[in-house]
Amino acid sequence: QVQLVESGGGLVQAGESLTLSCSTSGSIFSFNRIGWYRQAPGKERELVAVSPRTGSRIYADSVKGRFTIIRDNAKNTIYLQMNTLKPEDTAVYYCNAVRQDVSGRLIDHWGKGTLVTVSS
Repeated sequence: QVQLVESGGGLVQAGESLTLSCSTSGSIFSFNRIGWYRQAPGKERELVAVSPRTGSRIYADSVKGRFTIIRDNAKNTIYLQMNTLKPEDTAVYYCNAVRQDVSGRLIDHWGKGTLVTVSS
């Protein structure tokens, strides 16, 4: 059973920085990809940043240049470093990891989320 535990959310002012953490119950290398999604009130969940096992990191256009996804393979932890936060970044941030099962299907795993609130 995959467990993903997020931490680091909180209330910050616009322009400030915050770093989220997601610790996993298994090796990060076991996942096809791992990353962050967010869901703002009244909106659908959206991709923020993803780190595939191979290849380049992917970022939403709205966070490019401000957010960085970081992998710490030794700690089985990923981080989302968020700089120059804006009120529109307010959302619940979810850690997501995708792993292929024995049948070859790609299975999504989710954390419970951590709330980030950016005041103007």
